[in-house]
Amino acid sequence: MTQQLKVDGETRIFPIVGHPIGQVKSPTSLSGIMADKGFNGMVVPIDILPKDLPGWLTQANAMRNVDGIIVTVPHKVACLAFCARVSARARASGAVNIMIRDGNEWIGDATDGHGYLDGIAAEGFDVSGKPALLVGAGGAGSAIAYEILARGASELALHDIDAAKRDALLARLNEAFPGKARAGSTDPRGFALVANATPLGMREGDLLPVQTEFLTSGQFVADVVTRPAVPPLIAAARAVGCGTMPGSGMFDAQATLLAELLMGVRSIEA
Repeated sequence: MTQQLKVDGETRIFPIVGHPIGQVKSPTSLSGIMADKGFNGMVVPIDILPKDLPGWLTQANAMRNVDGIIVTVPHKVACLAFCARVSARARASGAVNIMIRDGNEWIGDATDGHGYLDGIAAEGFDVSGKPALLVGAGGAGSAIAYEILARGASELALHDIDAAKRDALLARLNEAFPGKARAGSTDPRGFALVANATPLGMREGDLLPVQTEFLTSGQFVADVVTRPAVPPLIAAARAVGCGTMPGSGMFDAQATLLAELLMGVRSIEA
């Protein structure tokens, strides 16, 4: 049972910064974990346009009761450059989703892949030794791509409408996992894991990230979209009998990890 949240002059503030921000579920869940642990902290949503991000980060650095920042779409790549040090997986993925204060500097990590694959594992699917297709090479996609290969996928096909972004990520992935990553498409045929790391499905009328008419019941389909609770891709996959994980599975799997990093129970290896 969640304890009552305490807010006073000693409360540590942890912004979650993104644009848009209305879809995030982190503030209640992470603040609740902190309250349960007896930690005086609160996660607060902050809606910042990309053009305003540098100025906001400077202001956040000046706020002495801000010990950590969670980063969501579309700021994960830009925030990497603001960090003095980052973890190996953040460096390989080219993005961060959490920044922890170290004096006047910030240490960054990319836990999206960890949460995404843990969420998939919780649904009974293991990517080890199997081919995977991932759509999306942004901040979350980069971390997910790295983790798919770190957990032993036989190959990763990567698709993104931005070919330059896709190719830059492929280069980083093949440096860490030689010969394991290649360019893909929206055709899911031949892949055991079909994964979406784009916001497609968040807004009514969005195109589907893959050609769902080619999905078959033996495949596992995962998505980062948390709202709606059952994104269109997941609905289409369930209709043909696929195993699935919506974005809530990814969030639930990494909530404790993020909270413990914010509270200082865990530290980032960087």
